[in-house]
Order: sequence, then structure tokens, then C-alpha cells
Amino acid sequence: MGEAFTPLEVDIDLIRRLDRNGPRYTSYPTADRFVKTFSPDDYRAWGQKRDTSNPLSIYVHLPFCNTVCYYCACNKVITKDKSRAGEYLGYLFREIEMQGEIFGKDSPVEQLHWGGGTPTFLSDGEMRSLMGKIGERFKLVDGGEYSIEIDPRKVNDETISLLADIGFNRISLGVQDFDPEVQLAVNRIQSEEETLRVIRAARREGFKSVSIDLIYGLPRQSVQGFLKTLAKVIEAAPDRISIYNYAHLPLVFKPQRRIEEKELPSPGEKLDILGQTIRLLTSAGFVYIGMDHFAKPSDELAIAQNQGKLHRNFQGYSTHADCDLVALGVSAIGKIGPTYSQNFRSLEEYYAQIDNNELPIMRGLVLSADDLLRRDIIQALMCHFALSKPELESKFSIRFDDYFASELTILGEYEKEGLIILDEAAIGVSPKGRLLIRNICMVFDRYLALDENQIKYSKVI
Repeated sequence: MGEAFTPLEVDIDLIRRLDRNGPRYTSYPTADRFVKTFSPDDYRAWGQKRDTSNPLSIYVHLPFCNTVCYYCACNKVITKDKSRAGEYLGYLFREIEMQGEIFGKDSPVEQLHWGGGTPTFLSDGEMRSLMGKIGERFKLVDGGEYSIEIDPRKVNDETISLLADIGFNRISLGVQDFDPEVQLAVNRIQSEEETLRVIRAARREGFKSVSIDLIYGLPRQSVQGFLKTLAKVIEAAPDRISIYNYAHLPLVFKPQRRIEEKELPSPGEKLDILGQTIRLLTSAGFVYIGMDHFAKPSDELAIAQNQGKLHRNFQGYSTHADCDLVALGVSAIGKIGPTYSQNFRSLEEYYAQIDNNELPIMRGLVLSADDLLRRDIIQALMCHFALSKPELESKFSIRFDDYFASELTILGEYEKEGLIILDEAAIGVSPKGRLLIRNICMVFDRYLALDENQIKYSKVI
């Protein structure tokens, strides 16, 4: 577990050969496996039987954006009508009341995240009221990991100060690319100064972590252009950098139909961008956490990974493995005990359910023993690039090599490719296998083996 800082090995030819569509594994089973027979009553029953001494994580989905970014695959509502936020908060407050009745104030909230959409679409007063309402019904604690996603174009220094005042101590900024031509092609015009101003304000206000999100594979991107963006980002000295692969799925995500496919970088150039990006970030001292995440060695994610305490959930990598996740707002996904649940995706359905005085849960899943076993395996591989067979055998009362005989046959082929190391007691991911970790995890996905339709998923790289 202490090999988190092992350097990556980038084998472009291997990546090109093995690249395929597959899940990102923010959960296992993935959300498309949830069923509508999971009801609000099921959720309530599991919530009431949980151990209240266990900490909670809270996710709040705030779906509104002023403008549409063409690459976006989030569940959002594009509007300039600020009154819609007030209406939404009225319903969100009622959901918070209902959730608070289930969980009470016995469990400390160690982690809180507001995502979207653009959370800062809300006015300063609305954000203060929302945090106040959460604090009324849940036990917010000093020193919790409280984060928010920011659109640098929509905030000023006063807003950053307010966020610190109401309890946020971590901030995530969407940048994607500083190249003006790329910004024009995806309808997100954002100056370097706007971004740097927010970072400076966050540092002044004492935020513990600043994270920047970039995307590679966008229209009009080139290797040299993206490296210029990356150099500027490194100079801004964030604690974490996320480099997301743009998945062009215009049949699934309507805004992407405005992107000209002929302007997208070729698969070869896209891989070159990735390879050069990794070299530049690692030479600048960033540690590869996994998937698309890099962090400074002093960052909590890097430390947690090195200590074997890293976790992965619906918001990405996390340091809070033992938290149940309470999800608030339209389309939000939560995890309580051995269950997952998701709220209704449209505002109309979300509002209607709450008007009926019912939790707005659309679907969910109670995990089987097999699901829980495979989830542990995928978590171990995604977070630590290794798993211990004896630990799993003891926890789940199985003989690993017998239970996963067919999977080990497939993994044998990956071992020949140099992606993994197999032995009697463990499975380890090699430095050149880490970028293909999704491929390795897919071997253990029982649902995927039964479903050949993988087009709904993004490319691994």
C-alpha cells in the first residue's frame, strides 16, 4: 500500500491497442444498474437501521448554469432566470427536512460537497441560507472536508470570502483549457485572470485545497496548445489537478451536438496530449492518484493513498471511506449501508414527489454479497493499484482463485501485456497498467460481462 508515489509508465502503443469503452466506477454496480423497485420506504428503512456513530458525507446537487458548455455531460438546467434558484431551494429545504428526520444530528458530517451545474448560480444570501438549513438538520463539524465547485466567471472576491465564512475549506475550479480557440469551440470563454483571481482569493481566505479541472480531447486542441495551458496551471500552484478525457457522445448528451467532430483531435494526437501531460505533471512534482487525478505529495489524497486509506465515490477520489453518503437535490446519488439510491432527474418529477410529501427517490439498489465483494475489489484496484487475496477470502468466506477462475484467465492475458503482476496472495497493477486501470476493473464487473452494449460508456483513455 506504500507504493502510491511509484512513477507512471506511459505506453502509447499499448493504450492504443487496449482502449475501449467502459465505466468510470464511481460506484459498483454502476448507476445504470439501479432498479425502480427500490423505493423511498426501502431507503428510509436502511437509513434508520444504520449505526449512528458512523460519520456522514453529504452531496448537494445545484443544477443551474447561466450558459451551456458544449462538452458538458452533467445534469443541469440552463437559465438566466435567478428566481428559479429560489423555487428550487424551497423544495431542497423540504428534502433536507425529510432526510434530517431519518438521520438526525447524531452522526458527524465529515464531508460535504456542493456540485452541479454551477453552485455559485445561487446568490450569496441563498448559499448562506442553504448551509444554514443543512446545519439545522445535520451535525456539521469543525475541520470537516467541505468543498464546492466554482465557475470562476461567476464569482468575485466577496463570494469567496462568504464561502469561507459559511464553512467551505476546499474549492474546485473548472478551467478545461485556456486556449481562446478551444474556449470558443466549446462556448466557455474564461480568461486566465478570472481563474487566477479566484485562486488568490481562496488562498487569502485560508482554503486548505484548491483543485483545477482540465479536459483533453476538446475541439481545436493541440499538443502544444494544451501544454501551454498546463504550464500556466502548474504556475498557479493548485493542490490537485484533474485531467478529464472528453467523451464525445452526442447521441446521449444533446449539447455535444454543437461540437464539430472534424475539429476534434485525432485519436493519435489525443493520446499524445495525454502522454505529454503526464510527463509534465510528474516532472513538476505531482503524484498520480488514479484515473484522471494528480495531487501534490503533501495533499490529503496522496497521503491517504500512501497509507492505504483512499476511497472512490460519486464525486471521485475521497479520504473518507467509512462515510454513508446522503444525496440531496435533483438527480443526486447516495449510498447508505449496502444500498445506493438516486433522486429523480427532472425538476418536474423532483418537485412532484416532494409535493406528495415523499422522498424524491427514483431508483436504487440493495447490493448482493457478490456485489459487495466485487465492489471491494474494484475499490482496491482503483485506489491502491493492488488487492490482497487473503483479506478478501477472510472477509467474504471464499477461495479467491476458485471464485474468480474465469476472471483470472483474462487477467493472465493482461499479465502477458505487462499490465499486472499476479501471485498466490495478491494482484498488483504495474506502472504501465495504471492508466488502463478501468480495463482491469472491468474484468471483475459481472454486469458488464452480461451486457455487450458498452457504447453508453466513455472511452477508457
